[in-house]
Amino acid sequence: MSIAITETEAYSGTADPASHAYRGRTPRNAVMFGPAGHLYVYRSHGLHWCANVVTGTDGIASAILIRAGRVIEGEDLARKRRGERVESARLARGPGNFCQALGITGEHNGADLLPGASVTLSEGEPVPTALIRIGPRVGVSKAHDWQHRFYLAGDPTVSAYRLSPRARPSAGA
Repeated sequence: MSIAITETEAYSGTADPASHAYRGRTPRNAVMFGPAGHLYVYRSHGLHWCANVVTGTDGIASAILIRAGRVIEGEDLARKRRGERVESARLARGPGNFCQALGITGEHNGADLLPGASVTLSEGEPVPTALIRIGPRVGVSKAHDWQHRFYLAGDPTVSAYRLSPRARPSAGA
C-alpha cells in the first residue's frame, strides 16, 4: 500500500504547549525524543491511532503528525479497513483515518521508517511550492494559532480546519 501525504502538523517538543513532550519525557512520549526517522504512535481520545514521524536530534523531542493522505496504491485494502462506502478522498483524510487505512496501530510505536521496515517513508513526486499552504493546527486547545499545519491547497484529502472549542489565545511561534 502507498499513500502520498497531503497534510501534516509540526510539534516542537518541550517548547510547544500542544506537544505530548511539552512537560518532558515520559514512557508514553519517549519515542518523540529521538532518534529521527521513527514513528510515534498514540491513541487519540481512546478512539483512533495517530502517527507522527520523529524529526529531531536524538534527545530533543519533535515530531510531525501525519494528518491526511491520498491512497496511491492499495485502495482495495484501504477500503477494506475503512469501509466499502467511504469515498476515495476520505480513505486517509484525518489522522485516525490515515492510520486505519494503512493498518497502523500502537504496535508500530517506535517503528523504524527506513526502507525495508514494515512501514517506510519514501520520497514521492515533488510538490510545487505554490500548492503548499501553511496555517493553524486543527483541533488543539493549546498553541492552536501557531502556523504549524502544512497542506496541499485544494486537495480533497486534506481535512477541514476545526478550531477546538477549548482553544484559548497563546503566545509563540
